[in-house]
Amino acid sequence: MEKSSRHEGDAVADDNDFLEVIAAEVAADRTDMALREDFIALLLQHDVDRAAHEISAFENDGGDAARVRVMRARLMAARLRRGEEPNVAAQASASGAPHDKPVPAPGADDSADDDLDQPGLWDAERPSVTLADVAGLAEVKEHLNETFLAPLRNPEMAAAFGQKPGGSLLMYGPPGCGKTYIAKAIAGDLGASFIHVTLADLLSKWLGDSEKAIQSIFHDARAAAPCVIFFDEFDAIGGRRSSGGGGSQSIRMIVTQLLEELDGVQSVNDGVYFLAATNRPWDIDPALRRPGRIDKTVVVLPPDAIARAAILQGALEGKPTDNVDVTQIAAATEGFSGADIAQVAKVALQKSLSASMKSATVVPVTTAALQEAAADITASTTSWFDQVAPVLDYGIDDGTFAQLRAYRVKHGMK
Repeated sequence: MEKSSRHEGDAVADDNDFLEVIAAEVAADRTDMALREDFIALLLQHDVDRAAHEISAFENDGGDAARVRVMRARLMAARLRRGEEPNVAAQASASGAPHDKPVPAPGADDSADDDLDQPGLWDAERPSVTLADVAGLAEVKEHLNETFLAPLRNPEMAAAFGQKPGGSLLMYGPPGCGKTYIAKAIAGDLGASFIHVTLADLLSKWLGDSEKAIQSIFHDARAAAPCVIFFDEFDAIGGRRSSGGGGSQSIRMIVTQLLEELDGVQSVNDGVYFLAATNRPWDIDPALRRPGRIDKTVVVLPPDAIARAAILQGALEGKPTDNVDVTQIAAATEGFSGADIAQVAKVALQKSLSASMKSATVVPVTTAALQEAAADITASTTSWFDQVAPVLDYGIDDGTFAQLRAYRVKHGMK
């Protein structure tokens, strides 16, 4: 027992030492937003209060607003799992809702239960992008077409084989690689409406409100069919229903309601497509992954050279540049996520702006400047591949990781 305790203490010390090493790197360069996101992800696992502070600092320093909302949602999930009550003000901040808006108690208004009969509680957009607008990623698009889209594009043929118009898909992979964009592109391909859901949209301090929110999402999606429901950061929403305190109970109820909506006797989901995205597929509750539920998967990995060049081109469009060779920069950024590539362009643009202000004349971005910026940025996907390695080596694989294993072999990863 004493030996075991000593080993556990050593492991905690190692974790703390590693966190401090990363903290020092972050302190040395506060402009490296990709590294700061990775640091926050680590803190969410080890030091929730410190993570909250870093998220606020990230937001104050101009961090992407959408990423801030996602991080705040993950923060709330982490606190729920510790048994803390969700902070309503923080929840409103994460979802973009006014902080002073009261959350009604269930039963306080007799008309509350009638809200589900009034479609429109959830805004459904009509994405203009399609998979044809997604540069590169040929393997991802081919897999999507074969396993998910082809039957949906041929409803008569699918009907002949007893397939209904609908389906579910889990997308997984490193953060910042375009899962949300691909989800919108799928909706665009299907000519469907699109409802985007995060944990912040579901959490409430009132018992039963989260389940009502899920009911209303599916209700509105059925009314707007064909419609794609997209659950982002799905591991925070559909996490394993482990035993624990009140926070764990909230997650259990959310998962149970999801199961009811996906395949319950009263659920009719013709024309409703359920998409989910996660960086941690191994944390999804197994009940959600059973056949007939979310049983199809696609891995969205770091963009290939064609996609990297297109992301750079888009980030630099309309900006002062001097014969930039995006193909050369794409070749030098193997393994970078889409967010990493955007950060390369942002850093180079910031340096050119500073130089322009000092010289009182426009100093355009050059290929050399982009190469220098890329050399100073570590691919944020590295930590994700480190996390997934033990899962592949020692975890139970139901076929979810087949594509990922092939990618690792192709790129010489151990």
